[in-house]
Amino acid sequence: MRQHLRAMRASLPVILHLTRQDLIERHSGSLLGATWTFIAPLVNILVFVLVFSRIMGAKLEGFGAEIDQYSYSIYLICGVLAWTAFANSLGRITNLYKDQSHLVTKVNVSLLALPLSVLLAETIVYLISMGFFIGFLLLIDFPLSAYWIGVPIVYGLQCLSVYAVGLSLAIMAVYLKDIKEVVAVVLQVWFWVTPIVYVTQILPPWVLGWMQLNPFFTLVNAYRDLIMYQRLPELLPLGIFTAVTVLILCLSLWLLGRTERDLRDCL
Repeated sequence: MRQHLRAMRASLPVILHLTRQDLIERHSGSLLGATWTFIAPLVNILVFVLVFSRIMGAKLEGFGAEIDQYSYSIYLICGVLAWTAFANSLGRITNLYKDQSHLVTKVNVSLLALPLSVLLAETIVYLISMGFFIGFLLLIDFPLSAYWIGVPIVYGLQCLSVYAVGLSLAIMAVYLKDIKEVVAVVLQVWFWVTPIVYVTQILPPWVLGWMQLNPFFTLVNAYRDLIMYQRLPELLPLGIFTAVTVLILCLSLWLLGRTERDLRDCL
């Protein structure tokens, strides 16, 4: 473990360089360049607010007359921003070793550290989006409570789970060519079986019971509890989620330890 930590620290300059390069190359060649990193999240927030609050008139009750008209937009944004960071990170990490094969084979970069470049880049985009979201909440006088302190903790847990699962998927993707496509399909289905754009009240009780097995259901509920309802999320589901994440991480580390030499040769 100490050896892995030393390798990760030694790879930190490479990871920071890859993160910077990632953010720049997303919009390379466009007229506005890196400015799109700020424009895209702002446009998404505006669409959610204008379309669902003003045009469709979708709302949730119980937040006060002034806030109710925006309540569904807040509900939606809480889920979509977290899901976007989750799905983008997991999808990109899955094919990371193959995409960066030239780096893995020529530079002594830690395979454990490499996924951090994706997580850092997606976290920067998420923070920009959350900045616009907070600005919108302040604009409509939605109270920002002390429970917001818990949001980075939940997001950190989310990143840990993406890292743990993504590491195993990235290893398998080197040997199994269909992993990338399978993950893309699973993420599409996963989005719709999670109450991100719909409320749990429309689900039959038996479906809601099975929903407890959905890991992202635990995360999205935690975000909404902290941001919307200004209360602590249920700790038992988060505790189980954390325990499963740690278990998967241990399995991923074991798998990488067993396959790292062959993996570099296959690339």
